[in-house]
Amino acid sequence: MLIKHLDRARLTHENGLDAQRLLPWSELNAPFEGSWCVIRPGTASTAHSHHEYEIFIALRGEAFLEADGERVPFSAGDIVHFPPHHEHRVVNDSDADFEMYSVWWDAEMSDRFTRRHAREA
Repeated sequence: MLIKHLDRARLTHENGLDAQRLLPWSELNAPFEGSWCVIRPGTASTAHSHHEYEIFIALRGEAFLEADGERVPFSAGDIVHFPPHHEHRVVNDSDADFEMYSVWWDAEMSDRFTRRHAREA
């Protein structure tokens, strides 16, 4: 068993939020990447789109998702999927931190996983 602990004191500010990325983690071979994300009160993540598929898993607090001209509530326990090339962001209008986990993947990540898995098998 390998555990990578969250280090709240060393979160990196990127894309309008504070985060700790899952990778690099040399012992882990996975067909995806991920990041623990904290959107501070009164802030929003940077609106963006990309070629990867992505899901957000809401862990603590309440926020809003903005995507494709929609604004919908997003709160602890919710999961959202963004297909490639759909602009999206998280807006935290509350007075408390909003925390979520983001996971993204594409064909290249899957191919790297498969090649490394074959070497290690």
